[in-house]
Amino acid sequence: MKTIKGPAVFLAQFIGDQAPFNTLEGLCEWAAGLGYIGIQIPTWESRLIDLKLAGESKTYCDELKGRIAGYGLQISELSTHLQGQLVAVHPAYDSLFDAFAPAALHGRPAERAQWAVQQLKYAALASQHLGLECHATFSGALAWPFAYPWPQRPKGLTETAFTELAARWLPILDAFDAAGVDLCYEIHPGEDLHDGVTFERFLLATGEHPRVNILFDPSHYVLQQMDYLQFIDIYHEFIRMFHVKDAEYNRNGRTGVYGGYLDWADRAGRFRSPGDGQVDFKGVFSKLSQYDYDGWAVMEWECCIKSPEQGAKEGAEFIRRHIIEVTDKTFDDFAGGQSDEASNRKILGL
Repeated sequence: MKTIKGPAVFLAQFIGDQAPFNTLEGLCEWAAGLGYIGIQIPTWESRLIDLKLAGESKTYCDELKGRIAGYGLQISELSTHLQGQLVAVHPAYDSLFDAFAPAALHGRPAERAQWAVQQLKYAALASQHLGLECHATFSGALAWPFAYPWPQRPKGLTETAFTELAARWLPILDAFDAAGVDLCYEIHPGEDLHDGVTFERFLLATGEHPRVNILFDPSHYVLQQMDYLQFIDIYHEFIRMFHVKDAEYNRNGRTGVYGGYLDWADRAGRFRSPGDGQVDFKGVFSKLSQYDYDGWAVMEWECCIKSPEQGAKEGAEFIRRHIIEVTDKTFDDFAGGQSDEASNRKILGL
């Protein structure tokens, strides 16, 4: 067994126009002051990283690591959640997802997708230059509008969608393989990879590519009413990243998992700060430790009630309390005796 690293914090939800949240240095000082030892960097935010330059220059990456280390922090991983989403976008969502790309690409979905693929390839090299082993992203979605099977899906529609999705990702996966970095898809509603079955479909469609892995965030399983602890039992060999984010599902007679188009605070399923929802984090940390997960525990703030500042302040200590220093001893070792093959045979009467 191995000990989980942390606490780390995903910076995406904290970037703003006011100090200390408007610069990398300000965010590093703030995070370190709260007790974090790692930061997960969203690569679409140019105030934190120049992704193209990071992919082209190890010198730049060494300097970036040095600046961050000056605050007693490490980079846990890089993230391309927004760019990854643009690798595959159903036309129904084209205008909504334009906001994730440069303005010059708005209304030009084919060129936007090409830009996204290049962004991921830069991220592979940047991760290699930074000495990182894993990278976080979204899969994008071609079949999501047809998640609910009405009207009936034509035979072969899902297979065609996953074949195309895999074809778009294979060049990216090969780039990550060449860089020696695992690509971890956050299993997330709205993406074609939103549960275990869809992850398996994608894995199979890629020919079981060795760089296809999982970012585990239990909050998304609560909102889908899945057994997130059993998910770890089934897919632990693929779980290489971990977001510590909470959620709750409050059953009622008016709405269900689809949310009734309600705002987050009014939904049956809603995100909460770590410790304020229904996720059994003791169970999650125990299972991940049991299965030798030695990656980072990264706090992600998304709460419909609590402020990000309070959530971040509480999150570092929450993770620290839950990290298990795994044992290298068996509790009954004190009662054991010497053993060898001859003694074992004698005990068995052989």
